[in-house]
Amino acid sequence: MDGIKYFVGTDKSIGLLLKNQYTSNVESGSTRTEIKHWVELFFGVKVRAMNSHRLPGKGRRKGPIMGHTMHYKRMIITLQPGYFIPPFVRYYIPPLIKKRT
Repeated sequence: MDGIKYFVGTDKSIGLLLKNQYTSNVESGSTRTEIKHWVELFFGVKVRAMNSHRLPGKGRRKGPIMGHTMHYKRMIITLQPGYFIPPFVRYYIPPLIKKRT
């Protein structure tokens, strides 16, 4: 698990699970081929496509000193049909919509 830091659980990334796309934050210096190779090797799946973007660091203030957090890279990994990463499929339950009466 050298390149992948953790999987992201935002509203948008949970919606992408229905399209067989998984979102994760990765190390800033890792490349697409490294992450693709690692995902295919560790999870035993076939990767169809990978999209990545670099997110800027956020400003942090400690008294009069202004600092910032480090930037990080986020990958959206699309798997081929028929493949899935088990922890996400097993525990994901779509929300139920209740009508008000």
